[in-house]
Amino acid sequence: MTSQELFDLEIERVFNHSWLYVGHGSEIPEPGSFVRRSVGTRPVIFVRGRDGQVRVFFNTCPHRGATICRQDQGKATTFQCFYHAWTFNTEGVFVSGPDLAGYGPNWRREEMNLPAPAKVGEYRGFFFVAFDPGIESLEEYLGPAREYLDLIVDQSPAGMRVVAGSQQYTIRGNWKLLVENSIDGYHAAPVHTTYFAYVAQLARQVKTQTTGNSRAAGTNNKFGFSRSLGKGHASMEVRQSYGRPVARWSALFGIDAKERLERRRQELVERHGPVKAYRIADVTTNVIVYPNLVINDGVAVTIRKIDPVAPDELAATAWALAPIDEDADMLRRRLDSFLTFYGPGGFATPDDVEALESCQAGFRAGSPEWSDISRGMDRSPTYLDEAGIRGFWRRWYAQMRQAPVENEAEGMLEVDWDKTMREWEGIDAGEGDRIAA
Repeated sequence: MTSQELFDLEIERVFNHSWLYVGHGSEIPEPGSFVRRSVGTRPVIFVRGRDGQVRVFFNTCPHRGATICRQDQGKATTFQCFYHAWTFNTEGVFVSGPDLAGYGPNWRREEMNLPAPAKVGEYRGFFFVAFDPGIESLEEYLGPAREYLDLIVDQSPAGMRVVAGSQQYTIRGNWKLLVENSIDGYHAAPVHTTYFAYVAQLARQVKTQTTGNSRAAGTNNKFGFSRSLGKGHASMEVRQSYGRPVARWSALFGIDAKERLERRRQELVERHGPVKAYRIADVTTNVIVYPNLVINDGVAVTIRKIDPVAPDELAATAWALAPIDEDADMLRRRLDSFLTFYGPGGFATPDDVEALESCQAGFRAGSPEWSDISRGMDRSPTYLDEAGIRGFWRRWYAQMRQAPVENEAEGMLEVDWDKTMREWEGIDAGEGDRIAA
């Protein structure tokens, strides 16, 4: 967490040999649309060419190395380097430059196209790049994590889109701290007390307007689990009784949204069956796609990319993902949730930033040498346990040693979702009023 030597080794052995998230296809909807990103400390351009194909290029001129794309996003027919005016089309092909005759007969125009990562892959609208030409296919790499991307994309028959705009902030802490935090249910109660008090207050206000159960009340609960998914991926899944804009009403959304969300819930059942509909509507999931992509599917769907900057600094970028066909009122409620809980000034993120920066400051003591992530090793892991965190670290340790992953099966929990749904639904039906009270 503090060593510059290990940080440099991470870039070489982890980030240079993993699939890394670069963006969502909806961010570049038209030919010529582009965004610029940093991926594994490398600057890239994420662009849809005039032929409609999505490509990724390194954001560096093959002439003298200057960055070519100097805007965060936009639409272009060409990219021109400001240093010497070399120009490239949206397919990365070198098209012009001043006084090319001066380079002589051995100069090769075709060797001057924009350089690109070794591989670009896409799964259901999520685009990744890899710098290792020998890496396995993206689908093989994602493995069981694909199921969680499916649960998100299948929330709407029209598909999902990234809403314009993003949250960007830095944290004075190691990048792995935020990865851990994203699937750490153990910290929620002591750190986010203000949020839970706020939700409980809203629940009391709404209880007089509705026939309250745990679904309406917006209360917290203790049912869920953490699990490793293999290959460093991990999830934390919790039966939630506060609202989810996809199809679960709570006081946070206002009484006028109740009927509409119940109708959407029924549509999910008709399209996917009761079990998958339950997972989409009623289960909050945080999933890690190793090493640095986190998707929080809770009160809003948040895509969070965690970029390493230094041993004691990370850069986080977050985007809201929403159904393409979502009406304006529900989108407004979703974005309010995106800001209210996950935003840099919301209920959760400032708490987490304080906790992670406190950890990083404490590491300067130099002792103890190790963090304890053994919680839940001797039981079927609950969402308070650290099975997913251990799965992440096993993959990290193997890559850093350039050796096979050891004991990867620990924490890879098999879930009977039909049984789990019946148990959790029974809790809702039988304990709703008691929990709300």
